[in-house]
Amino acid sequence: MTEHGQHLRVLIANERRDRLELLAQVVSALGHEVIAREIYVKEVGAVTERERPDVALVGLGLSSEHALELITEIVREAACPVIALLTAKDPEYVHEAAKRGVFAYIVDGDSEELQSAIDITLQRFAEYQGLQGAFGRRALIEQAKGILMARHSVDADRAFAMLREHSQHNGRKVVDVAQAIVDSYLLLPPPTEPAVAEIGH
Repeated sequence: MTEHGQHLRVLIANERRDRLELLAQVVSALGHEVIAREIYVKEVGAVTERERPDVALVGLGLSSEHALELITEIVREAACPVIALLTAKDPEYVHEAAKRGVFAYIVDGDSEELQSAIDITLQRFAEYQGLQGAFGRRALIEQAKGILMARHSVDADRAFAMLREHSQHNGRKVVDVAQAIVDSYLLLPPPTEPAVAEIGH
């Protein structure tokens, strides 16, 4: 576990073995777990799919095309963020890497520089993940409120109060109650309309 409390499962891909080893040492020293070390592009997709890393570090070796292929493979298979490692600033490569879905890039330095750059980038990624989670939770709660408003003919405040009351009464998080409402709403048929309109005919 790192001092920031975020333990990440990291895949490293680099066609240069010496850089691969250095990266593995740096990532481990930061308290993260290196789950795979890959050199060959044809194997990266399968490894990424199998291992489901939190984040992938792709080093630019001898061929930028090779590294771009690695990025493409990982992004396609894993839906995990890819951080590109460059030996020197290369705006054209960064532009291409960004088009293929790279999350960030680091210009490679000595191991100390690399360590702090990776640490900052992984922290940023952890914050980004937290934000994504927060947006997801908020959207879920809004969806559940909408369902309760329609079902019970109440306003948004009352719908949220219902969520909160149910959550407190059952000792569950509001977001878990919201998830249950949304799941059941998707699975259950809509309520049948009461036959009030028929009366008086």
